[in-house]
Amino acid sequence: MNSKNLLEGFYLPFLLEAQNADGGWGYRRDGQSSVEPTSWALLALLGTPCAVQPAAGEKGLRWLRDSQLQDGSWPSFVGQPQGCWTTAPASLALYVGGDSPDLVACGLQWLVNTWPAEGNLLRRIGRRLLGGPRVIRQDESLRGWSWTPGTASWVEPTANVLIALRHIAKELHPRAAERRRQLAERMLYDRMCPGGGWNSGNPLVYGTAGLPRIGPTAFALLALQDRRDRQENRQSLNWLERTYPQIRGPGSLALAHLCLESHGRVVPALEPSLAALNSNNQLLGNVLVAAWAAISLRGRSGWLE
Repeated sequence: MNSKNLLEGFYLPFLLEAQNADGGWGYRRDGQSSVEPTSWALLALLGTPCAVQPAAGEKGLRWLRDSQLQDGSWPSFVGQPQGCWTTAPASLALYVGGDSPDLVACGLQWLVNTWPAEGNLLRRIGRRLLGGPRVIRQDESLRGWSWTPGTASWVEPTANVLIALRHIAKELHPRAAERRRQLAERMLYDRMCPGGGWNSGNPLVYGTAGLPRIGPTAFALLALQDRRDRQENRQSLNWLERTYPQIRGPGSLALAHLCLESHGRVVPALEPSLAALNSNNQLLGNVLVAAWAAISLRGRSGWLE
């Protein structure tokens, strides 16, 4: 099965069938509509030649518009009063859909003005007063974004915000965006595991090197594409390339393939491995996995270049 057949014969129909009546997507088929899977499903569907895609895309974009909070952020689920990192993929999806630049700008403004817990003066003073051995090794003056506002920075939400900032036109960026971007990039490099790659965000714990993981590494490298000549990037790409043949999960496989291909690395054809995993029911109704696979099978999307 070639990429077009797998894309148009399986992944796009799955995403279209998984769309809820309200226009959003849940993490799994028939699940409650949520911002993250809706954003990625739209990024997978927008620009495809599928005949019914425009209607599905418009419904999804409308759901995203209606889900934005008054402060410009998006929550994980409708009804939650506080926004979070999902504001990044939501803003990117609206931008790629050519929809509501004013809402996109408000989303970026909220992201740039939102800070995690580390770097807080009282927190730094408390750590110094308490003393004792450091459990983790990281520079807390370097801050990215957290899963939940007011908590610590983590690799994947930080990478998602940087991906959005990288691909959304500069005229929609708030004034402080470049400073935040530079600080967050430094935070990602600080959190890189010894030897290359990233995990959730702890590169060294009690003196023991953390083990990198596929998802965080792929997202971090996609976020740092403009720094691909740095040694850390090459080291992490090499780790991902070495690890690629051992990947057994379809989501990790799709993200790793997308990342390596975006960096010009030669990787085996994606279709046979995905088709084999599908035959073993490895998708299990997962909307995020289907969206990542569809994006990877389409090849380099304009918003990822």
